[in-house]
This record gives sequence, C-alpha cells and structure tokens, in this order.
Amino acid sequence: MKRKYAVAAIATAAALVLAGCSSTGGDAASTESAKGQDITLWLMGGDTPDTLRDYLKTEYKKATGGTLKIEEQGWGDAVAKLTTALPDAANTPDVTEIGNTWSPTFTNAGAFTDLSDMYDELGGDKLLKSFVEVGEVDGKQYALPYYFGSRYNFYRKDIWSAAGKTVPTTLAEFDETVKSLKTDTQSGFYIGGSDWRNGISWIFANGGDLAKKDGDKWVGTLASDETVKGLTEFQSLFEGASLAPATEFDSTPWVNINNNEATGVPEAATIIAPGWAHWSIGDLAPDPKDATKTVATWNDDTFGTFVLPGVDGGAAPVFAGGSNIAVSAASKNQAGAKELMKIIFSEDYQTLLGENGLGPANLDYASALGDDQFAKALVESAAGSKLTPAAPGWAAVEGAGILEEFFGKVSAGGDVKALATEYDEKLDKLLN
Repeated sequence: MKRKYAVAAIATAAALVLAGCSSTGGDAASTESAKGQDITLWLMGGDTPDTLRDYLKTEYKKATGGTLKIEEQGWGDAVAKLTTALPDAANTPDVTEIGNTWSPTFTNAGAFTDLSDMYDELGGDKLLKSFVEVGEVDGKQYALPYYFGSRYNFYRKDIWSAAGKTVPTTLAEFDETVKSLKTDTQSGFYIGGSDWRNGISWIFANGGDLAKKDGDKWVGTLASDETVKGLTEFQSLFEGASLAPATEFDSTPWVNINNNEATGVPEAATIIAPGWAHWSIGDLAPDPKDATKTVATWNDDTFGTFVLPGVDGGAAPVFAGGSNIAVSAASKNQAGAKELMKIIFSEDYQTLLGENGLGPANLDYASALGDDQFAKALVESAAGSKLTPAAPGWAAVEGAGILEEFFGKVSAGGDVKALATEYDEKLDKLLN
C-alpha cells in the first residue's frame, strides 16, 4: 500500500527486543467468555476506511455486548509505540495491525498470542501464504494476513506497439524487450538501482533468496548460486533498460510513465509498481479542484498492465505489500480479541476489504476486488508473492539500509559475487 516506513525507527525498536513480552501469558485467558469485554484495536494509517471500521464495531457489539475502540496509529512512529505498549498489559492494544515485514521481529520477541488453534477456523490454507509465513515461529501462527497489495507492470501500449513489441511470457523475454525500448532520453523499464523491493523479484524468480535458516541461526544467502544468477540478471537489466540513478530506491515511477508536463513525452515505456499506482497513471489534465495541480485519467488506448513473468512463464514471485494482524500476548481480553479476529476473517468482512480495494487475506474472496485488469493483475501477482525472510533481526536489516546500499553497488556495475559475499557478512551480524 502507499506508505513509507520509518526504517530508522524500526531499527531502534528492534534493538529493544520487547523484553517484557511473552506469548504464553494469554493462553489460559482464551477460555474466558468474550461477553461484555471492551477491547481496543490499533489500525495503522488510514488504509482501512470508515465503512469497515463501523462494521467491526457493530459486529463486535452484536457478538459480545462489549465495545470495540479503534485507535489509528501513524506508520512513522508505529514501531516505537508497539514496542512500548505491547508488553504493558495496562496499555496494550488487544488486537493490532502490523506491517508485514515487521511481523518477524515482533513474533520472535513473543509479542503476540499463538493462534494456531484458530488457524483453520480463520481461513487456514486459504490465507495468503507469504503473509502467513512471516507471522510464524516454529510452525505456529501468531500474526495472520490482514490485507495485501502487490506489484505488477504498467506499460505504454503506444510505445510498445510502435516498436512492434508484445507482452512477454518469460522473464528473459521481458528483459530483452525493455532493453530494446531504451533510448537516450527514455527508460525501456524505469527502476531505481537501489530499489531492492522490486529488484528482489529477479532473485526470487531464479530460485534465490536473501537469507535462510541454517539450524538455529539465520544466515545471508546473497552469495548462493541462485541469488547471484538473479542479481546478475538484474544488473544487466538495469544497465540495459533503465536511466534511473543507481542510488535511487524510493521513487515514484508512475511520474515517469506519464507524459512529461514540459515536453509531452514520457520518460519510461514500462514501470513496476504497487497496484494502487494505477490511480496516478494516465492522461494528465488540470485538477478541476485546484488548477495548480494535475490529475491523471487512465486511458486504455495508451496504457496497459501485465504481471512480471517468471523464468519459465507464469507470474514471477514479487514482493507483496500490506499488513498482518495479531492479538497481543499481554492482553487481558484474550476471548474478546479472538472474537474480533473471527469477525475480521469472516466472509462478510473479507468481502468488504475487496470491495474497498484492499486485497482480502482469504484468497477465496479475492473476486470481491472486481474483474477489471487491475484486480486481475493484483490477484495473479499476489498469489505467488514472497516477503522478506522471517528472521528475528530483519527489522534491523531494513533499518540499516543494507539492501539499498548493496543493490546500488550491484547496479553500478560492481562484482556481483564479491559484493554478495561481503554483504552476507553484514546480514549475518543482524539477522538473529
């Protein structure tokens, strides 16, 4: 979803290790009745619309007679607030939304209640697998998917058609096509060289990963044969297709695919971006509400979408955005919190998520997103998506900016194997 994580805050919070949390404290309380329990739900940012919030309050009241209080937290300081509040039984939210890549840090610290006995009831294997995995510890489920967004390609049909190009069916075909569309002033595929969240798709597609668990320890796997192959392919793609700086990691590529307001010429033939970006892509015109701004209106004749293809076809594994949701282990209202989880994972609420443009955790209800090209691309790309490793120290890795630095050096033409070996050592110091 459209938000920026405060990675420095993540690193600081990770260092605190939530020493006061324990996931064993809530188990006995789960047998208590939820009747009359007043609980608090923390939601991050404004992605959950008021319609859904009102639904949760109403249904919780019906189910328990208790009151659900919803408190919105800003993404910027959410980790710091969670780190302080979760271990404190007097101030903890009973249920909380959490960024998907943050989940391993909190689950491994024991911040959340074990929901394994409810897993099948809440959707089980129908839940988005990659989000389930980052909320697991030793095969037990603590933080479950809340909603997802995913990444896919947007392209200029006019540019591709003029060059005689068609939508590719394999990753190699994609690479070669976008390289051929590069000019001195236009990227065939605009991607920042340090944009690891998109760049890791080439690693995943070639069977590689960023880290893995070896016995009781997590270790970096950047130097594995599969990862090096993916990185080498990405390095070639960046050099041959993108005019973006090697140091760029937090970009707005939809600006590049639209017509430049000064020249009337787009700066990119193709981009990859989260699905919500389609609201910012299209023909530009003055905003009727503010003449100093412009708005983009999607035009099917000019713009199109397709998922990033895999090595052998199908969809390549992309990094998925979105959130998980969990019950605080320190909550005194375990029964009420679990009742709310049942409501959240009900067919009605999952359908409401989809109808409001949020990918539902339970893929059986993905049809609620609609059947336009954006919904189809979102579902197809998300179904095989992957997340970052579920290592306890992953938040510290992101906070240190290690992957931005690493990808930037790879994109700048550095020796891939040597850089991968060097940065595996950096990862090893933070992963556990």
